[in-house]
Amino acid sequence: MTSFVHEFPFDPAHGRTLDDLVAVGAPPAPDDFADFWRARYEVARSVATDPELGPLEDERDGVRIHGVTYTSVGGVRLGGWVALPAEGPAAEPVRHGFVVGHGYGGRQEPGPDVPLPLPSSAAILPCVRGMGARGLVAGIPDVSSGHVLHGIESRDTYVIGDCVADLWCAASALVELVPELAGAGRLGCLGESFGGGLGALALPWDERFGAGQLTVPTFGNHPLRLTLPCTGSGEAVRGYHHEHPEVVDVLRYFDAATAAGFAEQPALVAAALFDPSVPPPGQFAVYNALAGERELLVLPAGHFEYEGLAQEEAGLVEARREFFGKRLGR
Repeated sequence: MTSFVHEFPFDPAHGRTLDDLVAVGAPPAPDDFADFWRARYEVARSVATDPELGPLEDERDGVRIHGVTYTSVGGVRLGGWVALPAEGPAAEPVRHGFVVGHGYGGRQEPGPDVPLPLPSSAAILPCVRGMGARGLVAGIPDVSSGHVLHGIESRDTYVIGDCVADLWCAASALVELVPELAGAGRLGCLGESFGGGLGALALPWDERFGAGQLTVPTFGNHPLRLTLPCTGSGEAVRGYHHEHPEVVDVLRYFDAATAAGFAEQPALVAAALFDPSVPPPGQFAVYNALAGERELLVLPAGHFEYEGLAQEEAGLVEARREFFGKRLGR
Protein backbone atom coordinates (compact mmCIF):
# COMPACT_ATOMS: atom_id res chain seq x y z
CA MET A 1 0.00 0.00 0.00
CA THR A 2 1.42 3.36 -1.04
CA SER A 3 1.69 6.00 1.68
CA PHE A 4 2.38 9.71 1.30
CA VAL A 5 2.49 12.49 3.85
CA HIS A 6 -0.67 14.51 3.30
CA GLU A 7 -3.20 16.74 5.03
CA PHE A 8 -6.43 15.24 3.69
CA PRO A 9 -9.02 14.32 6.33
CA PHE A 10 -9.28 10.84 4.78
CA ASP A 11 -6.97 8.20 3.38
CA PRO A 12 -6.61 8.72 -0.40
CA ALA A 13 -5.61 5.04 -0.70
CA HIS A 14 -8.78 4.02 1.18
CA GLY A 15 -6.87 1.25 2.92
CA ARG A 16 -6.53 -0.81 -0.27
CA THR A 17 -3.42 -2.69 -1.34
CA LEU A 18 -2.70 -3.48 -4.98
CA ASP A 19 -4.04 -7.00 -4.39
CA ASP A 20 -7.26 -5.48 -3.09
CA LEU A 21 -7.55 -3.11 -6.03
CA VAL A 22 -7.12 -5.70 -8.77
CA ALA A 23 -10.04 -7.58 -7.23
CA VAL A 24 -12.54 -4.69 -7.35
CA GLY A 25 -15.45 -5.57 -9.61
CA ALA A 26 -17.96 -3.61 -11.65
CA PRO A 27 -21.66 -3.18 -10.91
CA PRO A 28 -24.00 -5.27 -13.06
CA ALA A 29 -25.35 -3.49 -16.11
CA PRO A 30 -29.03 -2.57 -16.33
CA ASP A 31 -30.81 -4.80 -18.83
CA ASP A 32 -31.06 -1.97 -21.36
CA PHE A 33 -27.58 -0.50 -20.75
CA ALA A 34 -26.20 -1.40 -24.18
CA ASP A 35 -29.41 -0.33 -25.95
CA PHE A 36 -29.31 3.01 -24.14
CA TRP A 37 -25.75 3.76 -25.23
CA ARG A 38 -26.09 2.45 -28.76
CA ALA A 39 -29.11 4.68 -29.27
CA ARG A 40 -27.15 7.70 -28.04
CA TYR A 41 -24.29 6.77 -30.34
CA GLU A 42 -26.57 6.60 -33.37
CA VAL A 43 -27.90 10.06 -32.58
CA ALA A 44 -24.35 11.39 -32.34
CA ARG A 45 -23.32 9.77 -35.63
CA SER A 46 -26.27 11.41 -37.37
CA VAL A 47 -25.04 14.91 -36.45
CA ALA A 48 -23.62 17.06 -39.25
CA THR A 49 -20.60 18.30 -37.31
CA ASP A 50 -19.56 20.92 -39.91
CA PRO A 51 -16.03 21.37 -38.54
CA GLU A 52 -14.33 24.70 -39.17
CA LEU A 53 -10.55 24.84 -38.93
CA GLY A 54 -9.17 28.09 -37.59
CA PRO A 55 -5.84 29.74 -38.38
CA LEU A 56 -2.55 28.23 -37.32
CA GLU A 57 -1.95 28.88 -33.60
CA ASP A 58 1.26 26.97 -32.96
CA GLU A 59 3.72 24.57 -34.58
CA ARG A 60 5.80 22.21 -32.46
CA ASP A 61 6.70 18.55 -31.98
CA GLY A 62 6.10 17.82 -35.65
CA VAL A 63 2.52 19.11 -35.78
CA ARG A 64 0.61 22.25 -36.69
CA ILE A 65 -2.00 23.25 -34.13
CA HIS A 66 -5.17 24.99 -35.24
CA GLY A 67 -8.28 26.02 -33.40
CA VAL A 68 -11.43 24.15 -34.41
CA THR A 69 -15.17 24.37 -33.90
CA TYR A 70 -17.74 21.66 -34.54
CA THR A 71 -21.38 20.85 -33.85
CA SER A 72 -22.42 18.20 -31.36
CA VAL A 73 -25.74 16.74 -30.27
CA GLY A 74 -28.49 19.21 -29.55
CA GLY A 75 -27.00 21.65 -32.04
CA VAL A 76 -24.37 22.76 -29.52
CA ARG A 77 -21.33 24.33 -31.13
CA LEU A 78 -18.08 23.44 -29.36
CA GLY A 79 -14.46 24.34 -29.81
CA GLY A 80 -11.03 22.93 -29.22
CA TRP A 81 -7.84 22.29 -31.14
CA VAL A 82 -6.72 20.08 -34.00
CA ALA A 83 -3.15 18.87 -34.44
CA LEU A 84 -2.06 18.02 -37.99
CA PRO A 85 1.32 16.76 -39.23
CA ALA A 86 3.69 19.56 -40.12
CA GLU A 87 3.96 20.37 -43.80
CA GLY A 88 7.12 20.18 -45.85
CA PRO A 89 8.99 17.99 -48.31
CA ALA A 90 9.47 15.26 -45.67
CA ALA A 91 5.83 15.26 -44.55
CA GLU A 92 4.16 11.86 -44.46
CA PRO A 93 0.47 11.10 -44.97
CA VAL A 94 -1.70 10.83 -41.87
CA ARG A 95 -1.83 7.22 -40.69
CA HIS A 96 -3.33 7.53 -37.22
CA GLY A 97 -5.86 9.71 -35.46
CA PHE A 98 -6.61 10.48 -31.82
CA VAL A 99 -9.53 11.93 -29.87
CA VAL A 100 -8.07 13.37 -26.68
CA GLY A 101 -10.32 14.04 -23.69
CA HIS A 102 -9.44 16.42 -20.86
CA GLY A 103 -9.66 16.46 -17.08
CA TYR A 104 -12.35 18.10 -14.99
CA GLY A 105 -10.42 21.35 -14.96
CA GLY A 106 -11.26 21.73 -18.63
CA ARG A 107 -8.73 22.52 -21.31
CA GLN A 108 -7.41 26.03 -21.79
CA GLU A 109 -4.77 25.09 -24.38
CA PRO A 110 -3.38 21.97 -26.09
CA GLY A 111 -0.72 21.72 -23.38
CA PRO A 112 1.00 18.39 -22.68
CA ASP A 113 -1.42 16.43 -24.90
CA VAL A 114 0.97 17.36 -27.71
CA PRO A 115 3.29 15.67 -28.76
CA LEU A 116 0.99 12.89 -29.93
CA PRO A 117 1.65 9.22 -29.13
CA LEU A 118 2.62 8.33 -32.71
CA PRO A 119 4.20 10.19 -35.64
CA SER A 120 2.19 10.79 -38.81
CA SER A 121 -0.86 11.38 -36.65
CA ALA A 122 -3.67 13.89 -36.42
CA ALA A 123 -5.71 14.59 -33.31
CA ILE A 124 -8.67 16.56 -32.09
CA LEU A 125 -8.60 17.97 -28.57
CA PRO A 126 -12.17 19.05 -27.87
CA CYS A 127 -13.58 21.00 -24.96
CA VAL A 128 -16.74 19.11 -24.01
CA ARG A 129 -19.85 21.12 -23.23
CA GLY A 130 -19.55 23.33 -20.19
CA MET A 131 -15.81 22.80 -19.81
CA GLY A 132 -12.67 24.65 -20.83
CA ALA A 133 -11.96 27.81 -22.70
CA ARG A 134 -13.83 26.72 -25.82
CA GLY A 135 -16.61 24.57 -24.39
CA LEU A 136 -18.64 27.10 -22.41
CA VAL A 137 -22.39 26.69 -22.90
CA ALA A 138 -25.04 28.92 -21.34
CA GLY A 139 -26.80 27.16 -18.48
CA ILE A 140 -24.15 24.47 -17.91
CA PRO A 141 -21.88 25.05 -14.89
CA ASP A 142 -18.20 25.35 -15.77
CA VAL A 143 -16.85 24.05 -12.45
CA SER A 144 -16.71 20.32 -11.77
CA SER A 145 -18.86 20.30 -8.62
CA GLY A 146 -21.74 21.90 -10.50
CA HIS A 147 -21.09 20.35 -13.90
CA VAL A 148 -21.19 16.77 -12.59
CA LEU A 149 -24.70 17.37 -11.18
CA HIS A 150 -26.16 19.10 -14.23
CA GLY A 151 -29.24 17.22 -15.40
CA ILE A 152 -28.53 14.32 -13.03
CA GLU A 153 -32.24 13.91 -12.27
CA SER A 154 -32.69 11.74 -15.36
CA ARG A 155 -30.54 9.49 -17.53
CA ASP A 156 -31.86 11.38 -20.56
CA THR A 157 -30.83 14.82 -19.30
CA TYR A 158 -27.59 14.05 -17.46
CA VAL A 159 -24.79 16.15 -18.92
CA ILE A 160 -22.31 13.26 -18.80
CA GLY A 161 -24.19 11.49 -21.57
CA ASP A 162 -23.95 14.56 -23.78
CA CYS A 163 -20.23 14.92 -22.98
CA VAL A 164 -19.66 11.37 -24.23
CA ALA A 165 -21.53 12.34 -27.39
CA ASP A 166 -19.24 15.37 -27.69
CA LEU A 167 -16.30 12.95 -28.02
CA TRP A 168 -18.10 10.92 -30.70
CA CYS A 169 -18.92 14.10 -32.60
CA ALA A 170 -15.30 15.23 -32.22
CA ALA A 171 -14.26 11.97 -33.86
CA SER A 172 -16.66 12.67 -36.73
CA ALA A 173 -15.24 16.18 -37.08
CA LEU A 174 -11.67 14.85 -37.20
CA VAL A 175 -12.54 12.28 -39.86
CA GLU A 176 -14.27 14.96 -41.93
CA LEU A 177 -11.17 17.15 -41.71
CA VAL A 178 -8.81 14.23 -42.37
CA PRO A 179 -10.68 11.76 -44.63
CA GLU A 180 -7.73 9.34 -44.60
CA LEU A 181 -8.87 8.39 -41.08
CA ALA A 182 -12.26 7.07 -42.19
CA GLY A 183 -12.99 3.44 -41.36
CA ALA A 184 -13.10 1.10 -38.40
CA GLY A 185 -10.22 1.00 -35.95
CA ARG A 186 -8.35 4.03 -37.27
CA LEU A 187 -8.63 6.18 -34.14
CA GLY A 188 -7.23 6.03 -30.65
CA CYS A 189 -9.23 7.27 -27.67
CA LEU A 190 -7.23 9.07 -24.97
CA GLY A 191 -8.39 10.55 -21.69
CA GLU A 192 -7.28 11.39 -18.17
CA SER A 193 -9.44 11.61 -15.04
CA PHE A 194 -12.76 13.07 -16.27
CA GLY A 195 -11.63 12.37 -19.83
CA GLY A 196 -10.71 8.83 -18.85
CA GLY A 197 -14.18 8.18 -17.50
CA LEU A 198 -15.77 9.65 -20.60
CA GLY A 199 -13.42 7.55 -22.72
CA ALA A 200 -14.50 4.35 -20.99
CA LEU A 201 -18.14 5.26 -21.63
CA ALA A 202 -17.46 6.18 -25.28
CA LEU A 203 -15.13 3.36 -26.31
CA PRO A 204 -17.39 0.29 -26.48
CA TRP A 205 -19.94 1.64 -28.93
CA ASP A 206 -17.73 3.35 -31.54
CA GLU A 207 -16.08 1.04 -34.08
CA ARG A 208 -13.85 3.89 -35.26
CA PHE A 209 -11.81 3.51 -32.06
CA GLY A 210 -9.18 0.80 -32.47
CA ALA A 211 -7.68 1.20 -29.00
CA GLY A 212 -8.02 3.30 -25.87
CA GLN A 213 -5.72 4.68 -23.19
CA LEU A 214 -7.33 5.81 -19.94
CA THR A 215 -5.39 7.48 -17.14
CA VAL A 216 -6.81 7.58 -13.57
CA PRO A 217 -10.34 7.25 -15.01
CA THR A 218 -13.28 8.53 -13.01
CA PHE A 219 -16.91 7.28 -12.82
CA GLY A 220 -15.83 3.69 -12.04
CA ASN A 221 -18.11 1.63 -9.75
CA HIS A 222 -20.51 4.34 -8.57
CA PRO A 223 -22.00 2.25 -5.71
CA LEU A 224 -18.53 1.94 -4.20
CA ARG A 225 -17.55 5.54 -5.01
CA LEU A 226 -20.56 6.79 -3.08
CA THR A 227 -18.97 5.33 0.07
CA LEU A 228 -15.52 6.87 -0.48
CA PRO A 229 -14.70 10.50 0.36
CA CYS A 230 -12.62 12.47 -2.14
CA THR A 231 -11.80 16.02 -3.21
CA GLY A 232 -13.05 15.63 -6.79
CA SER A 233 -16.41 15.69 -8.53
CA GLY A 234 -17.33 12.44 -6.80
CA GLU A 235 -17.77 14.35 -3.53
CA ALA A 236 -20.46 16.51 -5.13
CA VAL A 237 -22.24 13.35 -6.27
CA ARG A 238 -21.90 11.88 -2.79
CA GLY A 239 -23.52 14.97 -1.31
CA TYR A 240 -26.34 14.88 -3.85
CA HIS A 241 -26.91 11.19 -3.19
CA HIS A 242 -27.24 11.87 0.54
CA GLU A 243 -30.25 14.10 -0.20
CA HIS A 244 -31.50 12.17 -3.25
CA PRO A 245 -30.74 8.45 -2.82
CA GLU A 246 -32.81 7.65 -5.91
CA VAL A 247 -29.98 9.06 -8.06
CA VAL A 248 -28.39 5.59 -8.01
CA ASP A 249 -30.89 4.60 -10.71
CA VAL A 250 -29.41 7.27 -13.00
CA LEU A 251 -25.78 6.61 -12.10
CA ARG A 252 -26.13 2.96 -13.12
CA TYR A 253 -26.15 4.11 -16.76
CA PHE A 254 -23.01 6.25 -16.39
CA ASP A 255 -20.69 3.82 -14.68
CA ALA A 256 -17.33 3.65 -16.46
CA ALA A 257 -16.58 0.21 -15.03
CA THR A 258 -19.90 -1.18 -16.23
CA ALA A 259 -19.23 0.26 -19.69
CA ALA A 260 -15.72 -1.22 -19.72
CA GLY A 261 -17.31 -4.64 -19.66
CA PHE A 262 -18.57 -3.94 -23.18
CA ALA A 263 -15.26 -2.56 -24.53
CA GLU A 264 -13.59 -5.16 -26.73
CA GLN A 265 -10.83 -2.91 -28.08
CA PRO A 266 -7.35 -3.15 -26.56
CA ALA A 267 -6.97 -0.69 -23.70
CA LEU A 268 -4.14 0.56 -21.51
CA VAL A 269 -5.21 1.86 -18.10
CA ALA A 270 -2.91 3.85 -15.86
CA ALA A 271 -4.41 3.58 -12.37
CA ALA A 272 -3.11 5.08 -9.14
CA LEU A 273 -2.68 3.51 -5.72
CA PHE A 274 -3.23 6.85 -3.97
CA ASP A 275 -5.50 9.57 -5.32
CA PRO A 276 -7.41 12.21 -3.35
CA SER A 277 -9.56 13.26 -6.32
CA VAL A 278 -10.54 9.93 -7.93
CA PRO A 279 -10.71 7.02 -5.46
CA PRO A 280 -8.34 4.27 -6.65
CA PRO A 281 -10.91 1.45 -6.27
CA GLY A 282 -13.01 3.11 -8.97
CA GLN A 283 -10.01 3.47 -11.28
CA PHE A 284 -9.06 -0.19 -10.93
CA ALA A 285 -12.69 -1.23 -11.37
CA VAL A 286 -12.52 0.19 -14.91
CA TYR A 287 -9.38 -1.79 -15.73
CA ASN A 288 -10.62 -4.99 -14.11
CA ALA A 289 -13.86 -4.94 -16.09
CA LEU A 290 -12.38 -4.46 -19.57
CA ALA A 291 -13.66 -7.12 -21.93
CA GLY A 292 -10.82 -7.03 -24.44
CA GLU A 293 -7.03 -7.14 -24.40
CA ARG A 294 -5.83 -4.95 -21.55
CA GLU A 295 -2.66 -3.57 -20.02
CA LEU A 296 -2.23 -2.02 -16.58
CA LEU A 297 0.29 0.62 -15.58
CA VAL A 298 0.28 1.15 -11.82
CA LEU A 299 1.01 4.71 -10.72
CA PRO A 300 2.08 5.57 -7.16
CA ALA A 301 -0.37 8.46 -7.06
CA GLY A 302 -2.75 10.54 -9.12
CA HIS A 303 -3.84 14.16 -8.72
CA PHE A 304 -0.97 14.59 -6.25
CA GLU A 305 2.53 16.07 -6.37
CA TYR A 306 5.26 13.72 -5.18
CA GLU A 307 8.95 13.07 -5.64
CA GLY A 308 9.52 11.11 -8.81
CA LEU A 309 6.36 12.39 -10.54
CA ALA A 310 8.29 13.59 -13.60
CA GLN A 311 9.82 10.16 -14.10
CA GLU A 312 6.42 8.47 -13.75
CA GLU A 313 4.92 10.84 -16.31
CA ALA A 314 7.77 10.11 -18.72
CA GLY A 315 7.16 6.40 -18.22
CA LEU A 316 3.48 6.83 -19.01
CA VAL A 317 4.31 8.73 -22.20
CA GLU A 318 6.60 5.89 -23.32
CA ALA A 319 4.05 3.21 -22.38
CA ARG A 320 1.37 5.05 -24.34
CA ARG A 321 3.64 5.33 -27.39
CA GLU A 322 4.47 1.62 -27.28
CA PHE A 323 0.85 0.63 -26.70
CA PHE A 324 -0.57 2.59 -29.62
CA GLY A 325 2.39 1.66 -31.80
CA LYS A 326 1.42 -2.01 -31.43
CA ARG A 327 -2.34 -1.50 -31.78
CA LEU A 328 -2.79 1.33 -34.27
CA GLY A 329 0.54 0.92 -36.00
CA ARG A 330 -0.02 -2.57 -37.33
